[in-house]
Amino acid sequence: MPVPPKRRSQSKGKRGRSHAALVKPVLIKCPKCSRPTRPHQVCPACGSYKGKERIKLKMKKKKENK
Repeated sequence: MPVPPKRRSQSKGKRGRSHAALVKPVLIKCPKCSRPTRPHQVCPACGSYKGKERIKLKMKKKKENK
């Protein structure tokens, strides 16, 4: 296997990875339930998008204590 003619310096290697940094996700408030959600996505809490219900979510049944 051939060997590359020149190694990349540390600074060039780090500059190449400059786009790989982690970014904080953008969150907005849902207009219906006021929970944080990603923009242009259906709210995972209430299933609404742009103020209208888009998907029906199954509600968890509460256990009654006897």
